[in-house]
Amino acid sequence: MDFLKALHWRYAAKRMSGQRIPESQLDRILEATHLAPSSYGLQPYVVKVISDRSLLAQIREEAAPQPQVTECSHLLVFATMTNLNDPLVDQFIQLTAEQRGIGVDNLKDYADAIKGTINGLESDESKRGWAARQAYIALGFALSAAAIEGVDASPMEGFEPPALDNLLGLGEQGLSSVVIAALGYRDTEKDKYAALPKVRRPRPQLIQAV
Repeated sequence: MDFLKALHWRYAAKRMSGQRIPESQLDRILEATHLAPSSYGLQPYVVKVISDRSLLAQIREEAAPQPQVTECSHLLVFATMTNLNDPLVDQFIQLTAEQRGIGVDNLKDYADAIKGTINGLESDESKRGWAARQAYIALGFALSAAAIEGVDASPMEGFEPPALDNLLGLGEQGLSSVVIAALGYRDTEKDKYAALPKVRRPRPQLIQAV
């Protein structure tokens, strides 16, 4: 689908049909999410992909009471790393050196720059906010890729992160959920908003040349 046409078609479905997304399409959406940019390329988050119906039912019951959670094909959980520290950077630098065929010593200035940014975030709250902003970029890529594939994607912040973290054991993995997205297909009979025109502020109010 043409990108702009796909964005006009895209809609955060309020009800979904339960139809499963073909694996090939799901893989393309996830690969686009994988390729999303992040500050320094660090990607301080993990994306959990959930399709188990019993687990989705638990999530809806205990953490996210929206119908899309159990009506979707797959639920994406974007969870940020809670330990943003020098060892994390060192692991990333080692990976960079291996993939680019260069010595770790050649990346010392780059490593110092990343560590300087992270260590300059003085509070845990600041670090969480920085990591969350990176995860939201990946979310945007997931939503756009889904639209290209003709798959509905409904991003949601209306959930209880502590409850979801507990269900998925994220705390033990050094992770914390920040946003979720349901992937599937809109149910136009149950979703009264599905056929309504898309509402956006007039473009000149939003896009302004300076």
